[in-house]
Amino acid sequence: MSTYKVLRFGPVRFAQEAWAELAAKPNVEVVESSASSRDEFVKELKSGKFKDVDIIARTFESVKQTGLVDKELLSLLKETTQLKAISHNGAGYDQVDAVECGELGIQVSNVPSLVDAATADSHIYLLLGALRNFQLSTLNLLKGKWPTSKCAGTPIGHDPEGKVLGIYGMGGIGRAVRDRAKPFGFKKIIYHNRNRLAAELEGGAEYVTFDELLKQSDVISINIPLNSATKHSINKDAISKMKDGVVIVNTARGAIVDESALLPALKSGKVGSFGADVFENEPNVNMELVEQPNVVSLPHMGTHTVETMKAMEEFVVENVTKYVDTGKVLTIVPELKGKF
Repeated sequence: MSTYKVLRFGPVRFAQEAWAELAAKPNVEVVESSASSRDEFVKELKSGKFKDVDIIARTFESVKQTGLVDKELLSLLKETTQLKAISHNGAGYDQVDAVECGELGIQVSNVPSLVDAATADSHIYLLLGALRNFQLSTLNLLKGKWPTSKCAGTPIGHDPEGKVLGIYGMGGIGRAVRDRAKPFGFKKIIYHNRNRLAAELEGGAEYVTFDELLKQSDVISINIPLNSATKHSINKDAISKMKDGVVIVNTARGAIVDESALLPALKSGKVGSFGADVFENEPNVNMELVEQPNVVSLPHMGTHTVETMKAMEEFVVENVTKYVDTGKVLTIVPELKGKF
């Protein structure tokens, strides 16, 4: 029986039982890093501390300990460990260079589907809040403005009914947003992906080009992964093609939107409002942006529920277990399908 050493980056908030069951296997040992920075983690690697590690389980937060899992770090991991698989806790895995992992023979798994519902719920909250100016209304209420002004002086908002919703990226989360948006009475739902979906997955949404999505949409819903092709795809040129007063909602990754182009568009009214759970340089957000009266913001909490976080953590363990049992992870990322 082959033995496996798993380097686990936490925190583990809800999946203690699942991890305990994995660690109880006679051929599995779970270890942790004490590093608090990339430099410290590099020292641990060079010391030989993790020379027998086969699998890494990581979280979005673990970037604070290791930095990005980029080409430089992967090269060092390949030299100093036996790494064959990375199990990432999240649907988005832009912190890991998956293509380079494939070149080095390292499988990468993520947590798809389980995040769809909670993220889509947050998305709809932001969408409605951006249309109706709800965040500003709450701030005005807290400032005591209601006694002197109708609705505490908040500008009149808009209904979703009769509007065109454009979904930029209609994977699992995008489809969950579509399904939640339908009862609000949008006139039409359109979408753009790299490739058109099968008819049974479209759910009545109409496939359009990216330019047509920009031109037709009253509300643009961003649900695509971040990569070299999508970074800053919502930029000055893209915004110029949008309707005046367009509403943009982003619960994907902050860097899909070029905030240097968004801010002046919000000030001028070209972009009527912006709802976001993610930002380019989070958690060190551009405060000028989030303090705009037509911005509705959350601190990246799309999956911040007990139920979803527990399911995600447990699924990371499932991916590790699947590799231990079969030599292949359960949900390999799209870039690496067919490589292992």
